[in-house]
Amino acid sequence: MQGDERFWASRVRWRLRGAWMWPTFVVVTLVDGLVLHLLPPIRTGVDLIPGILVATFGNLILVGAVAPWLARRLWNRREAAAPGAPPRAQREVLADRVGTALLAATVVGVIAAGLAARPVVVSETEDTERNAEAFRDFLLSRGDPELERNLETANTIRLGEDYFRTCVARDDREHYFCAFVDTSSDPPAVQRDQSAEPNSAYKVR
Repeated sequence: MQGDERFWASRVRWRLRGAWMWPTFVVVTLVDGLVLHLLPPIRTGVDLIPGILVATFGNLILVGAVAPWLARRLWNRREAAAPGAPPRAQREVLADRVGTALLAATVVGVIAAGLAARPVVVSETEDTERNAEAFRDFLLSRGDPELERNLETANTIRLGEDYFRTCVARDDREHYFCAFVDTSSDPPAVQRDQSAEPNSAYKVR
């Protein structure tokens, strides 16, 4: 009876030593999602909730498939099991620690991916800002009070690399003043589009 008690006490102690993975999973998944949102690896950016969902899916694969597989490989290469605990408990602790380490590594990986893409994202933002400034200057140079008072309705679509179509609504909100902006030149080249249809209609052509 005392032997069984010692066995279970030893097993519990080892299980407590290997109880870090799932708490780490929760924290790291939230951190990964936040990093994806604040430091996106893609031009279009990542919203917070989708970022957390992507992080959840990726981290579940790590702890559910990669960590157990890697733990088995490490266990099979061991010289001998540590004394004082059942081998099964030791394997569970090893899997927990491997999973925890992999989760921590994802934070580094997500940050690295975001930093690597940062110049592209910054370039994209600068390109959009150059388009907005060029269009605003072009519109104001026309001296049209109707367009000036509706400047806050301006919206833009990207037609290609360094090429935009920006529109401002007229007073009736049915007709638009639009122009094509090529930001590849310095200063950007602006050409009026004779079409009065909004970007929402232009996109479905």
